[in-house]
Amino acid sequence: MSMISATQKRRSLREQLKGTQAVRAPGIYDGYGARLVEQAGFTAAYMTGNGVSATLLGRPDVGLVDLTMMSDHARRVAASINIPLICDADTGYGNVVNVRRAITEFEAAGVAAIHMEDQVSPKRCAQMPGDRTVLDFDEAVAKVAAASAARTDPEFVLIARTDSAGSLGLAEAIRRGQAFARAGADAVFVELKSNPHILQNILEIKAGISVPIVVNVDSAKDLRQLQAAALKQAGVDLAIYPAMARGVFGYAMSAALAHLRSAGNMAGYEENMFTSAQYNEALGLSEVEAWEKRFD
Repeated sequence: MSMISATQKRRSLREQLKGTQAVRAPGIYDGYGARLVEQAGFTAAYMTGNGVSATLLGRPDVGLVDLTMMSDHARRVAASINIPLICDADTGYGNVVNVRRAITEFEAAGVAAIHMEDQVSPKRCAQMPGDRTVLDFDEAVAKVAAASAARTDPEFVLIARTDSAGSLGLAEAIRRGQAFARAGADAVFVELKSNPHILQNILEIKAGISVPIVVNVDSAKDLRQLQAAALKQAGVDLAIYPAMARGVFGYAMSAALAHLRSAGNMAGYEENMFTSAQYNEALGLSEVEAWEKRFD
């Protein structure tokens, strides 16, 4: 497979955000999942920090994954696919100085976009119970401005996320989103928890902020049932599905382990698994073999 450059991937994401349908980025946490997303025909993938914490550390998303761990992992994942990789960058891993280095590392890793949130450190997954504590308004805006100024590739997409809606209200989240856009953010992500008014919340966010809007589709049933065109009409420009790979893997692996424990073998379970041929094709073995033959 001929690989395209990081800048081309970033331009692709920017063009997709202008489309008539929401960009849908299934959540993954490794190169295997990213390749499956690309092979399924999706045009972007989303690397969830929650999933990376689970797969690298076997621990919950409570701020244990640092910049080096995340950017190194992102480098390998981004290099495995020809579609844009959107990466969770948590809080930017510190103050404006740390944010500057974070942008340098993620740009060098070849990712197309990051999102950075305004939680205080140590952060905690926004979808865990309770509201999140966020930075002072001015400090949050300053970190976004620093991230924007630190870019060396103008195509690199900066998504500014606020977790303030739960603790400070939707109006404050929109105010922060507006300020983030003025500070240089290319898109704004207001983290929302499931509530009866979530679709109206998103329309209010879209009406109040001038840049594309990112939404975590896993946060509510009303969002999960919408297709790409309907998501766009609902005010969503980029829909991320963070729980996809981690949720599917956990369910499928637990079911396979339960079968092995109860049955004592894996006989009859093959229909629920990739064959060796399917697995090897997902990883591009045929392409490797063709390369070998070329120089034999």
